[in-house]
Amino acid sequence: MEKIWLKRYPEGMPETIDPEHYHSLLDLFEKSFADYSDLPAFTNMGKELTYSELDSATKRVASYIQNDLGLKKGDKVAVMMPNLLQTPVTILGILRAGCVVVNVNPLYTVRELEHQLNDSESAAIFILANFADTLEKALPKTNVKHIVVTQVGDMVGGLKKHIVNFVVKHIKKMVPSYSLPDVIKFSDALAGDEANYKKPDIDLNDLAFLQYTGGTTGVSKGAMLSHGNMVGNLEQVSGCLDKVLEQGKEVVITALPLYHIFALTANCLTFMKYGGLNVLITNPRDMPGFVKELAQHKFTAVTGVNTLFNGLLNTPGFAELDFSSLKMSLGGGMAVQRPVAEKWQAVTKTKLMEGYGLTECAPLVTLSPYDLEGYNGSIGLPAPSTDIKLMLENGEEATKGEPGELWVKGPQVMQGYYNRPDATAECLKDGWFATGDIATYDDEGFFYIVDRKKDMIIVSGFNVFPNEIEEVVAMHDGVLEVAAIGVPHEVSGEQVKVFVVKKDQSLTEKDIIKHCRDNLTNYKVPKLVEFRDELPKTNVGKILRRALKDEKK
Repeated sequence: MEKIWLKRYPEGMPETIDPEHYHSLLDLFEKSFADYSDLPAFTNMGKELTYSELDSATKRVASYIQNDLGLKKGDKVAVMMPNLLQTPVTILGILRAGCVVVNVNPLYTVRELEHQLNDSESAAIFILANFADTLEKALPKTNVKHIVVTQVGDMVGGLKKHIVNFVVKHIKKMVPSYSLPDVIKFSDALAGDEANYKKPDIDLNDLAFLQYTGGTTGVSKGAMLSHGNMVGNLEQVSGCLDKVLEQGKEVVITALPLYHIFALTANCLTFMKYGGLNVLITNPRDMPGFVKELAQHKFTAVTGVNTLFNGLLNTPGFAELDFSSLKMSLGGGMAVQRPVAEKWQAVTKTKLMEGYGLTECAPLVTLSPYDLEGYNGSIGLPAPSTDIKLMLENGEEATKGEPGELWVKGPQVMQGYYNRPDATAECLKDGWFATGDIATYDDEGFFYIVDRKKDMIIVSGFNVFPNEIEEVVAMHDGVLEVAAIGVPHEVSGEQVKVFVVKKDQSLTEKDIIKHCRDNLTNYKVPKLVEFRDELPKTNVGKILRRALKDEKK
């Protein structure tokens, strides 16, 4: 399609970017370390790391990975921790060692963790002690050779470190007991010899991240994001935001976890590129604690998902905060709802910009232009150097106002799914990525998501695939058949509902939910269970989720 959106670009926004501006992410990091050496880069629990301290810490970790663990360029290293100072230090350390980062959700169950460690062929893992008991159970069936364990307070320094670690373990009892072989302390990795670090020979084709996405077949797949994908996407973000962000002056609130592609790119990497400060929020669910933390910073940007913005707006004390420095609020991961966007603008006096992205696109595809007056219900305009077309079932392109599947082409599109040529061939065609989302566009080139081709459910910005839920529910002996759908929910966007046909008549709603809790991360656990005598099916016996969904309307 013709790039009609270029005419709507704000003044100064480039039509294209140079996707080869840096040779790799490592060059981008080194430039930030040099340019902003004395400025703060990350802060968490009252402790700040400057860019030069970050440079040294990540180099030491990289040296430890290269020399003490003996890992080579391209080896996979998993990271399983929430937002702590250790997290960016580990992620950047792995990349600087020439290895590939495999981000893992810390709340994964044994089943989910086992799958991801095996699928990614991870040779090592950096993990927070709070989740080590899950690893203990998953480990025997994996090929992980090296385990580096950190505790919450490991980087806050001095006496405070010991106090925090004691409280977390003994008072709050947040660290279940575990037994793992040959555990390496994070402090040992942090004590690697900087002098022995060798910068690896990395180019734009080398892998940087294996970023896992839910799989439509019930199995999550690793999107292969190269250094080129990440550098290209960061340049695209800069093209959109150069007129908004100032070098060395920004303070961004990072409440979304860095293992999620949105926070990884939009917060961690983007703001490092601008020499900004990332305020890492370890537990955003503690809303009163979160608001208290916000009160301590003159923040200029905040990113989040609809649930998070809505949660803040409904927490006492939030409306009284000082928003005078805030110039950018960015929503992604799930649709931002109009009432939330309008209330946010009324309270903070800044508009809530919406972006659209996918794990497979590193993630940014479209973004609201910064000169938009307020929320307009769209996902914005395509980023510079991004092609979009909307495809109909018959292989033709949709016209204006006509819904079609959104296809994306650009430097941000992944190389494919790791070790899954079939799944890759299904969605990557001649460099175009078929997203599975149904969209329309208007006269100015704003795009609107109207539906999802896939049956995917989005709970607070996280993708939940019905196949996986159904597979887990079906594992219960008392279940004959099951179907999972997403039903609208005013806070989380959607919640999971399952329809079950009983094999054992004594089966209860409680039984199902308990079984799911044992096997699924919390956000995937069904909140609603409905028992049925039968489920709607096609003539070949495939369960029709769509029919169940349509009943609800």
